[in-house]
Amino acid sequence: MHEQRSGTVVKINSNMVVARVEAPVVQNEVAFIEHAGERLKAEVIRVRASLVEMQVFEDTRGLRLGEKVVFTDELLSVELGPGLLGQIFDGLQNPLPQLAEKFGFFLKRGEYLEALPDQAQWEFAPLAKAGDTVRAGSKLGTVPEKIFKHAIMAPFDLSGTWEVERISPFGRYDLKTPVARLKNAEGKQRDVFLQQSWPVKIPIKAYAEKLRPSKTLVTKMRLIDSLFPVALGGTYCIPGPFGAGKTVLQQLTSRHADVDVVIIAACGERAGEVVETLKTFPTLTDPRTGKPLSDRTVIICNTSSMPVAARESSVYTAVTIAEYYRQMGLNVLLLADSTSRWAQAMREMSGRLEEIPGEEAFPAYLESRIASFYERAGLVRLNDGSTGSVTIGGTVSPAGGNFEEPVTQATLKVVGAFHGLSRSRSDARRYPAIDPLISWSKYPSFISAGQKERGHQVLRKSNDVSQMMKVIGEEGTSLADYIDYLKGEFFDSVYLQQNAFDPVDEATGQERQEYLFAFIHEILDADLAFGDKPEALQFFQKLRQLFRSWNSAAWKSKEFAALEEEIGLLVEKKRGPEKEKAHA
Repeated sequence: MHEQRSGTVVKINSNMVVARVEAPVVQNEVAFIEHAGERLKAEVIRVRASLVEMQVFEDTRGLRLGEKVVFTDELLSVELGPGLLGQIFDGLQNPLPQLAEKFGFFLKRGEYLEALPDQAQWEFAPLAKAGDTVRAGSKLGTVPEKIFKHAIMAPFDLSGTWEVERISPFGRYDLKTPVARLKNAEGKQRDVFLQQSWPVKIPIKAYAEKLRPSKTLVTKMRLIDSLFPVALGGTYCIPGPFGAGKTVLQQLTSRHADVDVVIIAACGERAGEVVETLKTFPTLTDPRTGKPLSDRTVIICNTSSMPVAARESSVYTAVTIAEYYRQMGLNVLLLADSTSRWAQAMREMSGRLEEIPGEEAFPAYLESRIASFYERAGLVRLNDGSTGSVTIGGTVSPAGGNFEEPVTQATLKVVGAFHGLSRSRSDARRYPAIDPLISWSKYPSFISAGQKERGHQVLRKSNDVSQMMKVIGEEGTSLADYIDYLKGEFFDSVYLQQNAFDPVDEATGQERQEYLFAFIHEILDADLAFGDKPEALQFFQKLRQLFRSWNSAAWKSKEFAALEEEIGLLVEKKRGPEKEKAHA
């Protein structure tokens, strides 16, 4: 047990407090400032000789010079164990529903609860036996948690190989009862519990190898999966102006994406959006299991009205919990909304530390901080040969929708896909409002490269003709160019846009996407013959209506087949003579 070390407050600048200490203090160590019977949690962010600068995770009103600061000899950590799923935590992993129950809806400053209740008992089933050799992250047993078998693993900080000296039999145990004892070659012993603690700013690396992400993460959003895919274990960002649909897009992705666990980090978002998420999620049904979606979700929640330091902790808490479930061989999706608020918190704290500012007063280390967060995504092969992944999707809220600002640019340097939201598309009610002309992805799609490139060409050509028509009008456009314009508008309307209020159209699986894209590809490539522009417009309007009905028809149903036949006959009537022969 370490001797308690303390200091005294000598400077207060909002959420940045400076203390004078006599004993050594560690960077990122947790401290408590004692004030009028309250203990305010803080983290050491800089040490200069005998002065320690700390960011405080609480409101510092009323704090006085000379007050005592107690250092804990622990880094900012999270509790990892069964009971995380379905919970709503703040950035310090306080369970918010329990806090509200105890203190009312106005949370009391300086009050912290256990993230996982000690008294709760879990049914432990051993997987290892006495005499087995294990290493960090090895599965020793399981407990049932919601729809999963939650793996109880050897502590992640073990080095080398250890031997299982004792393991508990099948039975019910609480989080404070050891379920196994390990011993290494030097004879050192280590007890294993159902839960373990891990510092949030240190990645969990208890795996054999980090692999290159290659398999597409199917989000069931056609625009994303077909044209700008995300890989399982990859990274992507969704920058866009306020009100362009970032939060709704994230909620749809969290509901339909082919992943096992979803972690949502609301770091500094407006309270209205956070409340909407908190109200919506417990009522949603998981389309994969038919059970509540919250059974495989963890929400980390910090609104913009909470202290800025808590935004940083919420991002790191979320990614550490994501890595924990990855260690069980699960695929985890982490959605951070929005990283701009976290960057603003960094800028605020950097100003208080009187550091030399970078572009737009953001700290010079902004890029490295953002990169270190996204680098914690990845597909890994675990020590037992199974694989697990963490996919990170972050939204960015650039002021005025300006993608040239530092946070967006720093994010674009490290992510594998960019889904840029457009104000003009959201104003035109084209959802999801991802602009296909500026977005990109480095990951492979399940749509063939040739078909995908043809889709991009049609959209670019249609946009060029649209811009030209704004100058010279529809009358000055040739019939061929006008048909190219209508093809692009048709492709955008029936494939890129999805109706989130339609139970069928809101999510499109991989098989249906491949089938639809190939079908539309034929239409885009077809040499369609029209007498004049009104005839072409009327044809594409009718085709669009049929396609929208087709999108709402259940996959491979009678209605689906009937509409497909009707669309096929309509297209055949307009094929040019040369193409008609080739098609026959």
